[in-house]
Amino acid sequence: MASKLIPRRPVSIIGVRLDLGAGRRGTDMGPSAVRIAGLHRSLERAGFDDVADLGDVAHDAVETLKVGRKNAKHLDDIASVCRKLARRVLGVLDEGRVPVVIGGDHSCAVGTFSGIAAHFRRRKVQPGMIWVDAHGDMNTPRTSRSGNVHGMPLAALLGMGPKELTQILGKQPKVSADRTVLVGIRDLDYDERKLIKRSGVRVYTMKDIDEQGMSEVMREAITIASGPKVEPFHISFDLDGVDPLHAPGVGTAVPGGLTYREAHLAMELIAECGRACSVEVTEINPILDLQNRTAKLAMELILSALGKRIYVD
Repeated sequence: MASKLIPRRPVSIIGVRLDLGAGRRGTDMGPSAVRIAGLHRSLERAGFDDVADLGDVAHDAVETLKVGRKNAKHLDDIASVCRKLARRVLGVLDEGRVPVVIGGDHSCAVGTFSGIAAHFRRRKVQPGMIWVDAHGDMNTPRTSRSGNVHGMPLAALLGMGPKELTQILGKQPKVSADRTVLVGIRDLDYDERKLIKRSGVRVYTMKDIDEQGMSEVMREAITIASGPKVEPFHISFDLDGVDPLHAPGVGTAVPGGLTYREAHLAMELIAECGRACSVEVTEINPILDLQNRTAKLAMELILSALGKRIYVD
């Protein structure tokens, strides 16, 4: 049976050249790597005739910056990037376009979703979140062992952690726990587990995916993120959610992740439901990649999330 044609919505691409939140350098080159992989050409071939590339949000050279707090390294500079990104995402949504954000380490998600929340707050709508990741990203400066902020963004969006992150563009928390879904989890810190359990977010580990299948997990995740009023949701996809066999160019690779087809199926189901208001891919590190394989996968996943399909007449 042929798949239905998914409308081609106007798209705005935003790169985030950010690696201050990670323990390893290199994710600041992720947006360029995804563009080099052929993002614009592939969007054109897939029928997207209204694509705007808004360039990159960036920070000063890391060598010129101070680390600051050891339990939240580079917090002030990360927050500055996130504020700029939030305003840009807000503007894109206000124009009726779909923001496609390319990171950068996953701390950029604080900026992305803060802009999304501000847009929908004006319309009295509460957007949800699907967070695909090997990790929970729900540490705070109090629980983090490394002090790397890319392990804290989801906690911040749920209203936990430093005000520099939780209060971007106003009201917090930015997302409700009962509309937040973690998918593909397989590596959590001990104290982080307690935060996740107390928070009330829904978690699907790789064990759940093995037992239930990716299709069932994603259909449940979409229902939760949409909520009883069937509202929009954001998809934030950390490439370390995919097995390193398919995505070697990430800073915190963990074996046993999503397969190539499971990752695409997740994004295809998101496109099919028609409720994703925005797409974000993060943690692409070209320094650690093999022949730009991870950036190419990120580009392909973006296309799947926006509605690219294989059609059979």
